[in-house]
Amino acid sequence: MSCTGFWRNLASGEERGAAARLLGAVLAIPAVLYGLVVRLRALAYANGLFAVRRLDRPVISVGNLTVGGTGKTPMVAYLARRLMARGKRVAVISRGYGGSLEGETRIVSDGRTVLLTAAEAGDEPVHLATSVPGLMAVIGADRYAAGLLALEQLDPDVFILDDGYQHLRLHRDLNILLMDCRRPLGNGRTLPAGLLREPRAAIRRADLVVYTRCTGGEAPAVHGMIPLCRTGHALTGAALLPDGEVQPLGALRGLRGVAFAGIAEPEGFFEALRREGLNVVATIPFADHASYGEREVSMLREAAAGADYLITTGKDGVKLSAHLARLLPVYATVLEMRPLDPGPLEAALDKVL
Repeated sequence: MSCTGFWRNLASGEERGAAARLLGAVLAIPAVLYGLVVRLRALAYANGLFAVRRLDRPVISVGNLTVGGTGKTPMVAYLARRLMARGKRVAVISRGYGGSLEGETRIVSDGRTVLLTAAEAGDEPVHLATSVPGLMAVIGADRYAAGLLALEQLDPDVFILDDGYQHLRLHRDLNILLMDCRRPLGNGRTLPAGLLREPRAAIRRADLVVYTRCTGGEAPAVHGMIPLCRTGHALTGAALLPDGEVQPLGALRGLRGVAFAGIAEPEGFFEALRREGLNVVATIPFADHASYGEREVSMLREAAAGADYLITTGKDGVKLSAHLARLLPVYATVLEMRPLDPGPLEAALDKVL
């Protein structure tokens, strides 16, 4: 097991051996100091010591307390589709993590044309803009400035703030906190001893808690009077890159596939493919937000010897256009969020709109 894998197992509460206890003790002091700093920062915003800026449109924030994936991108896509079905012009505000333009304030999509590549703007905003027709997207480290740019040039009716739970500089009208049904708080400790970006008391800032990756039988904890709902994720198909139509995953059964992903928890993606009955003969986990260069392409070409196709996530797929001619056919999967009890979420959207 890699050092990263060992730490993640420790931080999620899955590793309980002697080595885990020793490392946990070593990391306890920096975790306490980190937790104190982020708690003081949140208090400073809550008490007006740090300014909170407000956009002249409703802002819906989607975020989490833990590092790694809780399904933010499928949630943002689901919200965007629901709002657009109500006739709203929707713009996503993202940091643009991993793109060459990270730190700049730029328009990614005007709702008609995707103006930047994943290499420039990061994988998440480009994936959202290409997978949700009509969705507008902007990036910027200063999300307030990005929102102002969108107001000036795109005139949206509502904003979705992607990964915004800790971005306290921007006022939000609906604060949605995502928590993984399987391990909502990891081992309950803050970084670097655990997965938490903030102490668990930060849950109180949420207007709605959405538990993700639920199967239907769970009974998540009730966080005071905060409304909650449960959602599941489902792979609903795959499209041949660069622009093939989505087809059922069953069309690939009987063929030999190589799966790869550069996401927070690639093993979960690989297991989901196997549950769909695909013959996955090899898997390649890359680092989260991996950029695909010669090293990665060489690994894919080597692993695909004797296989029929490659398959990956939608977020990875938007970064592969320059390499498709050198690879086996590459399919990008479609991951959708499915609310199990959507009432509280729909009520929250009604209130905001």
